[in-house]
Amino acid sequence: MIKINLVGNPNTGKTTLFNTLSHSHEHVGNWHGVTVEEKSVTYKYKDQYISVTDLPGIYSLTALSFEEKVATDYIYSHKDGIFINICDASNMQRNMYLTLSLMELGVPIIMVVNQIDKRKICNIDFQGLSEALNVKIVYLNANDKKSLALLSEAIIQYHNQLLNQNKASYNLGYKKTIITQYRELIKEYDKIIKEKVKNNDVLTEYYQIKILEDDQYIKEDFAISKNFNCSEKIASARYDYIDQLKNRFSSKRERVYGQSKLDKIFLNKFLALPMFLLLIFISFYLTFFSVGAFLSDLVGFLLEKLISNPFLSLLVDNFGANSWIVSLFENAIIGGVGSILTFLPQVALLFCFLSVLEDSGYLSRVAFVFEDILSKVGLSGKSVYTLLMGFGCSTTAVLTARNMEDKNSKIKTALLTPYMSCSAKFPIYTVLGGAFFGVNNIFVICGLYLLGVVIAVALSYVLDKTLLKSKTQSFILEFPPYRNISFKRTLSVLWLNIKMFVVRVTSLILAMNIVIWFMSNFTITFKYVGNGGISILETVGRLLAPIFTPLGFGSWGIVSALIAGLVAKEIILSSIAMLNGVQDSSLQAIQSSVFLSTSAVYFASSSAVLSFLVFCLLYFPCVSTFSVLIKEIGTKWTLLGVLIEFLVAYFTAFVVYSIGRSIGMLGVFKVLITILGIFMLLISTIFVYKRIKNNRLCPYEKKCRKCKRK
Repeated sequence: MIKINLVGNPNTGKTTLFNTLSHSHEHVGNWHGVTVEEKSVTYKYKDQYISVTDLPGIYSLTALSFEEKVATDYIYSHKDGIFINICDASNMQRNMYLTLSLMELGVPIIMVVNQIDKRKICNIDFQGLSEALNVKIVYLNANDKKSLALLSEAIIQYHNQLLNQNKASYNLGYKKTIITQYRELIKEYDKIIKEKVKNNDVLTEYYQIKILEDDQYIKEDFAISKNFNCSEKIASARYDYIDQLKNRFSSKRERVYGQSKLDKIFLNKFLALPMFLLLIFISFYLTFFSVGAFLSDLVGFLLEKLISNPFLSLLVDNFGANSWIVSLFENAIIGGVGSILTFLPQVALLFCFLSVLEDSGYLSRVAFVFEDILSKVGLSGKSVYTLLMGFGCSTTAVLTARNMEDKNSKIKTALLTPYMSCSAKFPIYTVLGGAFFGVNNIFVICGLYLLGVVIAVALSYVLDKTLLKSKTQSFILEFPPYRNISFKRTLSVLWLNIKMFVVRVTSLILAMNIVIWFMSNFTITFKYVGNGGISILETVGRLLAPIFTPLGFGSWGIVSALIAGLVAKEIILSSIAMLNGVQDSSLQAIQSSVFLSTSAVYFASSSAVLSFLVFCLLYFPCVSTFSVLIKEIGTKWTLLGVLIEFLVAYFTAFVVYSIGRSIGMLGVFKVLITILGIFMLLISTIFVYKRIKNNRLCPYEKKCRKCKRK
C-alpha cells in the first residue's frame, strides 16, 4: 500500500482533492479551520491501494494554532510517506513558502498545482520549475475526476522511483547560505542536534534552521531556551528565492490575487454590515416563505395523499379504529415523522444558500467584517467560522473551535455556538410563528436569529471581563477571489445534507417519537391510558410545569415537548403534533391544534408563543452537542455553560413575555416609554458609579481637571 499525505495552505482545494481521490464528502470551505484533524481514506487505482490522509491547512511548519500543530506533528512523525503539496495556481508565491519548508525537511514531495479559478493570473513554466527544484509537478483541477487518474499515475511512478533511490533530493540554493551565515550562533548545539537525528545531514540542517527561527516546539524538543531572533531574515531568504523562481518561470499579470471591485461594496465600512443582513434576509425569505413554503406544502400534500391516508385506512381495516397499533402509526410514525419530513425542502434550501455564499468567497469577507466587533468582546475573526457553522449544526460547529490558539477564546467560542439558531430549530419557528404572526413571521424569524447573535456577543463580553479573559490573538486572513458557483459542488452539498436529514428523521427522531408516544399513552403502571389514568409523560410534565408558568407556557404538554427536544430540537415539533393528536403531516393541522384549549400543547396568546420560541432558541443544546462540548472543553465548563444557557433562556423568555403582556394591557407607546426610562436610569447609574470610582482612585483629583491615569 502506498501512503500519501495531503498538505497545503488553507483555501488551496486540499479537501476538494481529498474528496475527488477518495470519493468522500468531507466539508470544504475557503477558510482555515475547516479541517481540524487528520482524515484518512484508502482507495484502489488499478491494482494498487493508496491511503490518503488529509491534514489541516498550514502556511509553514511553524505551528501557531491547534490545527497547525496537528498537521506539523503528523508531518514530523510520518516523514517517510509521500507528501502531496497542494498549491493554488493563482497564488503560487504564497503557497511555495510551505513547499520550501517541506523540501528543507527532506520529505518526498509531489507538488500539485490546482487550477481552482479558470481565470489565470500568471503563466508558469511548470516544466522549468520542476527541473529547477527537482520536484515532480502535476497540474490539474481538484474538482475534475480526471485528476484521479493523472495524480494516481504520478503517485505510483514516484513511489517506484523512491524504492530505487531511497530518499528525496532537492535543489535549495539559499539553505547553505543561511547555515553559513548563522554558523556561529548555532554551533554550540550541533552535538545535541546530530545525536537526536542520528547524523542525518538533511535533518540536521533543517533543525538548525528551525531553532534559528525560534520555533518554540522544536526548541522545547531539544531543550533550548536561547532566543535567536533570526526568523524574519530566514523568511526573507525563502521569499527572495521564491521571487527568483517567479522571475525565471512565470509572467505576472496585473491582477492581484483575491482583489475584486465587489469588495468596494461588501467590505465598505458603511455598507458591509447592511449588505450581509440583506443577503441573510433574502436567503431566509426564500427558505422559509416563497419557494421553501411552496415546496414544503407540496411534500406535505404528497406524504398525506400517497402514504398517510392509504396506510392508515389499511391499518383501520385490519386492527380497528381504537387499536393502540393504529395510534402508534398514526401519531408517532406518520404524524410525528411526517411533520418533520415536510421541512426537507427548506433544510435543503438553507444549506444551498450557505454553500453558495461560501463557495463564492463571500463568507471569508464576513470574517473580516466581524473581526473588529468580536475582538472587542474577547473573540477573534476565527470565531466567525465556528459561529456561522452553528447556523447549520452546533455539533459540527463546536469542533471547528479547535483552531483557536488561545484556550479561553476556544472555550468561549464553543460555549457560544449553541446560541446560534441551528437548522433543527427553524421548523418550530415556521409552524408556531406562522400560526400566530402570519406573513410577519419573517421578521420574527430574523429577530430570533439576530437575538441569538446579540446574546452570544453580550455574554462573550461578560465572560471576557470575568471568568475567561482572552489574550491578544493573531488573525491572518487570505481573501480568495470571487468565484463562479460550482453546480456540481452545490448538488453534492444538497445531497449530503438531505441524506443526513432523512437518516436523522428515520432513525433518531423516529425512535424518540416512539418513546414519547409510549410515555404519553401508558401510565406508570404500564396501563393503556385509553382505559383510564394519567400517562407517564403527563405526570412528569405536570410536576415541572409550574416552573414555566411565569414564561406563559406552563402546560404539561409544552414542558414534555421541551424535554423531548433535549435529544434533538426537531423532536419538539413532532412531539407537539403527537401530543395534540394531529392525524396527518400537514403544517396547517399542527397550527390549528395549538389554538385549541383542549390540546396538550396550547398557547393562549402571541406573547406566550413568542416567549416559547425565544426559550427554544436559547435553552439546553441537544445531546450530541453536549457530548462534543464535554470532549472539547471539559465537563466543568460544559456544565457551567449549560446552566448559563438555561438561566439566560429563562430570563430572556420572561422579559419577552412580560413586555408582550404589557403591550397588550397598556399599549405600545406606554411600554416603549417605560423601557426607555428604565434604560436611561440604568445608564445614568453606571455613569455615576464610574465617575465616583475614578475620583476615588485618582490621587490628583483636586489638582487636575481631567484624570490622566490609565
